[in-house]
Amino acid sequence: MKTNLKRRDFIIKSACAGISCCIFMAGSKLSELNGMPIPEEEKPDPEKLNYCGYQCPTDCQFLKGTLENDKKLKKKAYQSWEIKKRFGVNFSEKDIYCYGCKTKNKPEGVVLIHCNVRSCAISKGFNCCIECEELTGCDKDLWQRFPDFKKTVIDMQKQYNS
Repeated sequence: MKTNLKRRDFIIKSACAGISCCIFMAGSKLSELNGMPIPEEEKPDPEKLNYCGYQCPTDCQFLKGTLENDKKLKKKAYQSWEIKKRFGVNFSEKDIYCYGCKTKNKPEGVVLIHCNVRSCAISKGFNCCIECEELTGCDKDLWQRFPDFKKTVIDMQKQYNS
């Protein structure tokens, strides 16, 4: 079956189809632009976040160094996290490790032991600080060291509570 579709009509119809696909695929992002509420599944999930609201990257030097027992990565993480300065702990390959904030049945490394945000959330029975009504006024070490991160977590809390 042959049709007489002019080049200009073909380009216009193809462009319209492409734009329609983009709009369809962008779906939820466009609803945000229109001021519509964010779908429930996009709200922060306290169970999927660390106690402070952070999500460790998959390439975290500390975690990767621990899981691969890589002394160089552990040493690099030790230095960048300023473990000696902050906690007075000397580097030891077997004593410097991190399995993640919420990992069960694994030993707690030096950072977890000293994290007062984590211990506070656990003591209050929270999965994450976004569940805490006192977050805005909280002055724990982590928030003092990273005030922009605290603002991000407060924004997450607002989204979580909406």
